[in-house]
Amino acid sequence: MDRKRTQIQSFRDAFRGIGFAFYSQRNMRVHAVCAVFSILLAWYLDFNLTEWMILFLTITSVVVTETLNTSIEVVVDLVTRKRKFRAMIGKDVAAGAVLIACINAIIIGGILFIPKIGRLIFS
Repeated sequence: MDRKRTQIQSFRDAFRGIGFAFYSQRNMRVHAVCAVFSILLAWYLDFNLTEWMILFLTITSVVVTETLNTSIEVVVDLVTRKRKFRAMIGKDVAAGAVLIACINAIIIGGILFIPKIGRLIFS
């Protein structure tokens, strides 16, 4: 019984973390809006299974990096409020990871969506 409670608590804690990232981080909300728009457009454009898998992996990579970035920022702020070079670098590197994931998402989005939209417009 204790093990089930621990598992339930772990899931509850994880969902609380996701909720914190969503409600406290403007960029997470921007990513969510972009993800919903992309999913709706992919549905309209009738993506095949491979395209859906690529799209979801791409969306997930952005969301995961944003949540890790949020976690790093919170921990750095917990350790020090003073402006320290290493704290700044830790935050900047984490933000850079999000930027890389977003650039990747834009490129993959272009590869997935542009040909289909082009065929839709020019056919």
